[in-house]
Amino acid sequence: MEFRKNDYVTVTIEDIGSDGEGIGKADGFTLFVKDAVIGDTVEAKIVKNKKNYAYARLERVLKPSPFRVEPGCAYHRQCGGCQLQALSYEEQLRFKQKKIRDNLVRIGGFAPEQVDACMEPIIGMEQPFRYRNKAQYPVGTDRDGGIVTGFYAGRTHTIIPNTDCLLGAGENKEILECILKYMRENHVPAYNEATGEGLLRHILIRKGFASGELMVCLVINDKRGSGLPRRERLIAALRQIPGMTGISVSLNNERTNVIMGREIRTLWGSDTISDTIRVRDMRTPGYPFTGRELTFGISPLSFYQVNPVQTEKLYSLALDYAGLTGRETVWDLYCGIGTISLFMACSAGKVYGVEIIPQAVEDARRNAERNGIKNAEFLAGKAEEILPGLCGEEKPQAGGADVFQDAAGSYHGPLEKPDVIVVDPPRKGCDAVCLDTMLRMAPSRIVYISCDPTTLARDLKLLCEGGYELRRVRGVDQFAMTVHCETAALLERTGQ
Repeated sequence: MEFRKNDYVTVTIEDIGSDGEGIGKADGFTLFVKDAVIGDTVEAKIVKNKKNYAYARLERVLKPSPFRVEPGCAYHRQCGGCQLQALSYEEQLRFKQKKIRDNLVRIGGFAPEQVDACMEPIIGMEQPFRYRNKAQYPVGTDRDGGIVTGFYAGRTHTIIPNTDCLLGAGENKEILECILKYMRENHVPAYNEATGEGLLRHILIRKGFASGELMVCLVINDKRGSGLPRRERLIAALRQIPGMTGISVSLNNERTNVIMGREIRTLWGSDTISDTIRVRDMRTPGYPFTGRELTFGISPLSFYQVNPVQTEKLYSLALDYAGLTGRETVWDLYCGIGTISLFMACSAGKVYGVEIIPQAVEDARRNAERNGIKNAEFLAGKAEEILPGLCGEEKPQAGGADVFQDAAGSYHGPLEKPDVIVVDPPRKGCDAVCLDTMLRMAPSRIVYISCDPTTLARDLKLLCEGGYELRRVRGVDQFAMTVHCETAALLERTGQ
């Protein structure tokens, strides 16, 4: 049977796609149905037709799946941020476990029996809501010209008004409504993407879950930072919210989709908040705390994992995979503000963190000092430009045979070759030069943390072709209710 656009089809959902869409077949024709969950029988309307498959919109659930649950958010279908909210949490975890496994087999080329032998059960959450410590809300206007904030509808820049996302901190609602009230009373215009006019573009909120500290950063379309009228009224109102620690503006007058501007100015309070992550024993059921904890300073631009409860488990798992005895030298190649580096420093002989953003390197050094850690050193620059010097392939940039000058002009040395390399790259994974550099450094172990199972599988394949073997792999659900998942993998050099 041939299907066309706008046809209505009855289909039973048999699988879930990588983006959370339900997958079923009608007369042998594959349909991808957003918002349908595995086990549903649904009526769907075809919206985009291809030769061998089609995309369809869910119209009615004819027979609900045993895994279907009632979503807590009224906007979950419009927003698209919580692709799995209608699926039971237990089934979400099974989906993510399968997603990691399937990518390792299909893209990584690993034998199914090898993956099954080294893959451990995914680590889920006890409370899979209210876990995000960071949220960025666009500001705009509705059809009637009223000021709104919320989230973009999936694949659009249409704002779905919502001040109480169930994934965000409970304080976000009060903060957002306070800012909207200020804008309406003081005639502060929302930014218009089409014209480039208007003032307030985005609202960034960060919370330290351990400290209870809150930070608000307003992204404004302004060159001088003086554009907020009667800003003392907004500051006075926000200061009344318990935990409020700092209020700032980010200046961004570029016609761009990039949210934050290059310059941030503090209007009141501190320019950072603090948060504490505790080290857990991942080999003991319940993952008890070991008594060690680390405190970090977080600025509006800092990269910091958005789920602190699961971050403790993820980083503790990475520490467990690293197998440190106190003598090893560890290189953390995408160190950010030093979170993983300082975890490793608790058990390593020496840790080097490498990060391309100089401000993040400065934050990492301050975090090391804050925690009294002396055996961690941070370098600014690209890992693929710094590490080859240790192999004798390139001469140090300055300062003699044992001294290296990083991209920020700081001198380091002598640098020690790694026994263990840790990588936590962005979603696109490691670039080819970085992977090749890691292979030439030939550490005994590589711990790879990934937020994308697809690029993880691709990179693990290349590393294993270069002389490593996959020993352990485990998912950690950092992003409950969404299709995203973090994964930790341990590689060991063959022949050891």
